[in-house]
Amino acid sequence: MRRFPHAHATHPKWPMAAALVLAQLRAQMALPDHARQPALGLLYITDHYLAHAAEILDHLSAELPEVTDWVGTVGVGICANNAEYFDEPALAVMLCDLQPDQFRVFSGLAPLSAAQGGGGFTAHTALLHADGATPEVAELIAEVAERTSSGYVFGGLSSSRGAAVQFARSSRGALPGRGREGAAGVFQGGLSGVAFGPEVHWMSRVTQGVRPVSPVHRVDRADGHVVLALDGREALDVLLDDLGISLEQPQAAVARLRQTLVGLSASPAAVTGRVPAAFGEDVLVRHLIGLDPGRRGVAVAERVEVGMRLSFCERHVQAARADLMRICAEIREELEPEELSLEAAQSLAGSAAAGPAPAQRIVGAVYVSCSGRGGPHFGGPSAELQIVRRALGDVPLVGFFAGGEIAHHRLYGYTGVLTVFVDGPLEA
Repeated sequence: MRRFPHAHATHPKWPMAAALVLAQLRAQMALPDHARQPALGLLYITDHYLAHAAEILDHLSAELPEVTDWVGTVGVGICANNAEYFDEPALAVMLCDLQPDQFRVFSGLAPLSAAQGGGGFTAHTALLHADGATPEVAELIAEVAERTSSGYVFGGLSSSRGAAVQFARSSRGALPGRGREGAAGVFQGGLSGVAFGPEVHWMSRVTQGVRPVSPVHRVDRADGHVVLALDGREALDVLLDDLGISLEQPQAAVARLRQTLVGLSASPAAVTGRVPAAFGEDVLVRHLIGLDPGRRGVAVAERVEVGMRLSFCERHVQAARADLMRICAEIREELEPEELSLEAAQSLAGSAAAGPAPAQRIVGAVYVSCSGRGGPHFGGPSAELQIVRRALGDVPLVGFFAGGEIAHHRLYGYTGVLTVFVDGPLEA
């Protein structure tokens, strides 16, 4: 695969932003190391352009006839390499250099097939966009993951102050839209995205944006969303002790509770009784939504089962920065060639046999971050994407700020999901 052309722009009038994006894309498509005939386009717009979603898709499709398929969605913010756009009209596009038999666009009206192998398409992973208002959306995400051979999907929930628009236009048959304009390929509700075949090489990581503030506890009793007992004690008493607050001082208690989140894990291997240094990918961060003084329980925005591990946590800028740098370092390390002897390194210096550097091997990337993480949370405009740029280098990247992030087969919160596409297979 060659590098994916990508572009982004902001302007009060969408035709001007589209013209700027098209100029950037065409300039890159003329470069020898970039794709010249990309077939798949990723399109992300801020909700300032919501009323023109269908017009934007139609315009880009007409101006880039070589791009046969499109997917994407709307966000309260979108991102690109080294840039974030919040509360301003903007769009970002990336054109993917993939063989037509290695991807399939799908939607709720043309779902991803469960068939694997044989003469048909085999879905290895998928980029997934979803409307958070869809009933049982978490279960639907898990179902799509089950239809891939890796069991891994990535993406996020559309975020918008209006309709949760999604784009899904396929060359393999009409995917009629359900947008306000009724244009083909513009959807509201449900799920959509693109599945990738086994010859598309990728790696993906999840970064958490919180800091644990309590030991890990075992859930001993629960009733739906209400945790009743932790480590043999009433859950409310554990919460008050962990946070060092008292209901006899309601103002101070409410202020502290509003800052508190809950990290849940189904892993029985989590060590209880100890404050973890950080959360792993197995932990789902959810809101603390209320207290149940009558039953001395704690209500959380997730169904809780007996045996789960639970730790209280809070949003934390430095923890989020450190964890984002960690996942970028993991990606770089996996792409770095194995250490060579001095003689071997000297003999390969300046030779094509030495292989490309990590940033050169990455042909494109998609970053989906929580809408509550971007911008000021990282210390300034575009600070989150600047961290990714410094860590990975100048790689093509687009994405959006979501109402919930998708990775593996789960729906996360307060996280970032970074997925990179790589030229050539990864080391086993």
